[in-house]
Amino acid sequence: MKKVLIATAIAASMASSFAFAQTPVMFSTIDMNAPQDNSVQGVRLSVLHGKTSEVKGVDVSLLGMSETDRTTGLNLNLWFGANKVNQEMKGLSWGWFNWNTGKTTGVNLGLANITHNVEGLNWSAVNYSDGTTMADVGLVSLSNKSNIQVGIFNKTKDIDGVQIGLINCADNGFFKCFPIVNFAK
Repeated sequence: MKKVLIATAIAASMASSFAFAQTPVMFSTIDMNAPQDNSVQGVRLSVLHGKTSEVKGVDVSLLGMSETDRTTGLNLNLWFGANKVNQEMKGLSWGWFNWNTGKTTGVNLGLANITHNVEGLNWSAVNYSDGTTMADVGLVSLSNKSNIQVGIFNKTKDIDGVQIGLINCADNGFFKCFPIVNFAK
């Protein structure tokens, strides 16, 4: 009798935890999420174009674009494609093309990063931000406002820290454009 009670308690506990759990695994493709949910806490695989509201965990794009409103964790592009976050990304976006239109807290690693506000690091061949970035490392970095830029060509309207590169341009810089190093007046 004791074993039956213990087994029943364990089964009830497991059933209740599954009943209230978020979606742990999702597959996304054009106009379809399986299972149909707007939030994933676990792993999502996206092929061609997958879109969901929120991912907490790992968002993997095999081919094409993975799109979310909010991502906490890892955006990973395995083959050719892009990671797009519309509102907020916390963690690491690692792919060919990272497109974050909201706030990013963490790191964007890729061939090209197009961002808005980044509290962290953009590291790619081309970094473009229409907002504020903490640090940009790449061949070309263009931003509205930045703390640190390191690359061959760096351009910002407002530099708070330093630019290091072959050509460094800042509207508020010690010099408008200067080789090797430039900093705020």
